[in-house]
Amino acid sequence: MPLPGRTLSAQLVWPVVGLVLIAVLANVAFAAWLATRSAVVAARTGRERIVAALDRSRIALVPAVLDALGDLTGSELIVWDDDTDAPGAATLAPEKLKEVKDSLRTARDGDTIGLGRTRYAVAVIRAAGVRPERAFVLTPLKSLAMTTWSAAWPVLAVAATTLAVLVPLGLATTGRIARRIGAIERRVERISAGEFGAAAAETDNDEVGRLAAGVERMSGELESLRSRLIASERQRLLGQLAAGFAHELRNAITGARLAIDLHRRRCPGADPGCRIDDSLAVACRQLDIVEEEVRGLLALGKPPATEPTAVDVDALVAEVLDLVGPRCAHAGVKLAAGPARGASLMGRREALRAALVNLALNAIDATGGGGHVTIATEVTTGRITFIVVDDGPGPPPELGTALAEPFVTGKQEGVGLGLSVARAVAEQHGGVLAWRRADGLTRFTIALPVATTAASRGTAEPVA
Repeated sequence: MPLPGRTLSAQLVWPVVGLVLIAVLANVAFAAWLATRSAVVAARTGRERIVAALDRSRIALVPAVLDALGDLTGSELIVWDDDTDAPGAATLAPEKLKEVKDSLRTARDGDTIGLGRTRYAVAVIRAAGVRPERAFVLTPLKSLAMTTWSAAWPVLAVAATTLAVLVPLGLATTGRIARRIGAIERRVERISAGEFGAAAAETDNDEVGRLAAGVERMSGELESLRSRLIASERQRLLGQLAAGFAHELRNAITGARLAIDLHRRRCPGADPGCRIDDSLAVACRQLDIVEEEVRGLLALGKPPATEPTAVDVDALVAEVLDLVGPRCAHAGVKLAAGPARGASLMGRREALRAALVNLALNAIDATGGGGHVTIATEVTTGRITFIVVDDGPGPPPELGTALAEPFVTGKQEGVGLGLSVARAVAEQHGGVLAWRRADGLTRFTIALPVATTAASRGTAEPVA
């Protein structure tokens, strides 16, 4: 079980949120510093202008003049009487004037003093009026916190709005991507556990969608590889079983044939006490059929040992007809052959004969008494097709796609190896075994190239 890791939301959204917060804090700090500096510079500039104006003024600093200057500049002005060492005319209320009197007595230009909760910058001027006077200009200074807040709150408001939109949108977007990638992750886990069934297809044609499509293609390839591996292993085991079974069966056939030949020698036809009819010939043909089936089983067990030779197609079909003729006569099946083609191909005669015998025997069993079986050939450019047709009921529909697989059969007493033998022979010759059901007829074909020098893979499937 994999250990839980960081989610996509944690890896995508929160780093972005962190970067935005860092940018906001940096902007706030810079705005606060800039606002504070601007406020200090503005206050100092205001004081300097007031001092310069009063220094040049020839007007006496009477209360009316002080009040007008205070209203215009927003500063407090206090005239200091040097003779009494006490404040004179002022814009401050008497109670506030008493509060700052002691501080003003020792204040110098550029100092700051406190009055209640407000700090004031002190500027000392000497007015050149009718009577020269010394005066103090008290300029209120905003607190650092107020200055910082005034500069920072617009930036904070924009940042808060941005985060309010960014975080939900980012979570929704990454959540959707995370769910899609999570589905792919679960799909890969199922594939690793051997579940290769089809999953819901991605509809988005983006990187994640293409990744999901790639995973599904990989799943299909793995399913195909697993099927081929299982089929190969089954074929290997079947080959081992068939080879052992065929070896024993061939020994029994050889013994039976030797016994028949010995009986023929001991009971010649000229002896009136020993009458020989066609029964021994029929028995020999039946043994020939069994031997052909044994050759087919041996073809499943090992690669062909013989090299391809020229095979007369018409002669091959005639041999098959001769071998299965007694079986047809016994079952009451009418056997027919197609027209001669005068063609030949490069192949392994015994293997091809065994494949056609298996197809013919299946057709005879399928059609039953009173049925018809036809063995024919078709020749096209570069290809020869062997055809076995019967008018029986045909294979069960549920076995259609797996009919040529080993041990798959629709017959009650069948083993399910005949079509496997035929398909193996077709594939060894670079051809394909196919079948179809149409118009009440079942048609099995083995299509081979004229020159079959290399083996290839074929499939058993309905013919279009």
